[in-house]
Amino acid sequence: MILTKAKTLKGYKLDSLDGEIGKVEEFYFDDHHWVIRYLVADTGTWLPGRQVLLSPYALGAVKSKEKLITVDLTKNEIEKSPSLNSDKPVSQQFETDYYGYYGWPIYWGAPYMWGCYPYIQRDGEKLENLSAVENAWDPHLRSTQQVTNYYIQAIDGEIGHVEDFIIDDETWAIRYLIIDTRNWWPGKKVLLSPQWIERVSWAESKVFVNLHCETIKKSPEYTEDTLLTRDYETGLHRHYNRKGYWVDEEVPAKHFQ
Repeated sequence: MILTKAKTLKGYKLDSLDGEIGKVEEFYFDDHHWVIRYLVADTGTWLPGRQVLLSPYALGAVKSKEKLITVDLTKNEIEKSPSLNSDKPVSQQFETDYYGYYGWPIYWGAPYMWGCYPYIQRDGEKLENLSAVENAWDPHLRSTQQVTNYYIQAIDGEIGHVEDFIIDDETWAIRYLIIDTRNWWPGKKVLLSPQWIERVSWAESKVFVNLHCETIKKSPEYTEDTLLTRDYETGLHRHYNRKGYWVDEEVPAKHFQ
């Protein structure tokens, strides 16, 4: 598992089974489970006039040294996939057609992050069974660019704004929001887990957390040099008296280069 900032991944090359298709532009995430549902590809002049969305089901290795992400699809498969115009939101019909086209299980079909599992299930036999599970579609998709700079509203006042997102490239879950508090007081950058978020108000451009300002102020500092080790994460969760996300998730090993 590697924890990487969304802004770091922006600009990574996307290498399909038969050549480069573009670069990472941004992400659509589900603000219920706080997980990346689609990577938005900037394809240049290849497929103009449409958003090219890639589900994490299609993503392979994240190669930080080469600054690229492998895509387990051909250019032809991507080009023939259901089209989404660049000025249209992601609709239920699009998602149903998209997942049906690729034969992947719908993520909204069960209570966990990826349907019936907390991780991406790649076993073909299990996929067939999961695809039969259906439930009401509840749209929660937002872009990482849209939510960047949203204010953080604590119980007793504003405490900062969203600067970036830290993504787990094993499950593609958003593990933390990077919060910049320096415009509110002589502060620092801190991390907040989506598990501690009460709600997001799109009308007010605010993220509400059920925490006091003082608690956030005293949390462990995050800097560009901070290593997100399990010890650091454990200390962060201990500060907020919350258990870690890893307690309830058993993720199978996956090779990252």
